[in-house]
Amino acid sequence: MDSDEEAYILLLLSDGNLPTGAFVASAGLESFVTHGFMSPSGGPPGKKHDKLEFTTEFIRDSLASYARTALPFVSDAHTLVQDVLASATTPPSEAPTANALRDLQALDDLYEVMTLNHVARRASKTQGVALLSLYSKGFTRPAVVQGTKDAHESDKDVQMGSLVDKLKLAVRREETFGHLPICWGILTAALGLSLGRSQFLHLFLYARGVLSAAVRMNIIGPYGAQQLLLHAVRPLVTQEAKRCGSLRTGLKECSESSDISSERFDNAVLTYNGPANTWPLGEILAGRHDLQHSRVFNS
Repeated sequence: MDSDEEAYILLLLSDGNLPTGAFVASAGLESFVTHGFMSPSGGPPGKKHDKLEFTTEFIRDSLASYARTALPFVSDAHTLVQDVLASATTPPSEAPTANALRDLQALDDLYEVMTLNHVARRASKTQGVALLSLYSKGFTRPAVVQGTKDAHESDKDVQMGSLVDKLKLAVRREETFGHLPICWGILTAALGLSLGRSQFLHLFLYARGVLSAAVRMNIIGPYGAQQLLLHAVRPLVTQEAKRCGSLRTGLKECSESSDISSERFDNAVLTYNGPANTWPLGEILAGRHDLQHSRVFNS
């Protein structure tokens, strides 16, 4: 994919009307404010610059933890789908799809058990399943342009459509969960977006979702949100994408190792370079979201 085509895909995925943001989730911000952590004294924030400062600090801490938790799953799911597309044949083979589906479900199971509170799990599953529907209904090639693609592209479309349909069916049957990072990796790989771009955009949309929640909660205004997006969010996203872009779950190495005492297992799986939660306070407050007397967001 050339740079112009990739830039066009980025514009499509950045559309605020698509289910790629936090329409029903605040990433813990609402609970954070309710519990009085938006100001040092525990009272309401005062001046405009105070609100911007506290919102930026929340995004920094929340984004750092989310990047360390989610990007390894985005990366592994993206790589799995790229492998499926690279192996597309005529007629399409079921073996790569079946293997990828099994590995994606294993990633989904791992993300479920590593997400520590039910509120975050609920939001992740809601947004993840929406991304699968987005690919099927919004990004598959319509019949009116079917004649413009070559045979190899047709094979890839068929292979990808089969994988997404089977994954959606597995979610409906409650055989897997459909978490957001896994579904994001699937979607962006299917659209041909590079892994680096996929990681960066995922973190950007996460930060933009937090700012959208802050606007809806009247913590900051829409102009203030744009100021933060331009001047504060970019360096934070760049930093976290660089810091966590090479992280992997280690699940594939674990499945390939039959001896837990082997050097391969010790070096590749039991590593500090995997997913981890780095902000316990945010995790605790997010878990208390449902205990609020009134809520703007579902998660």
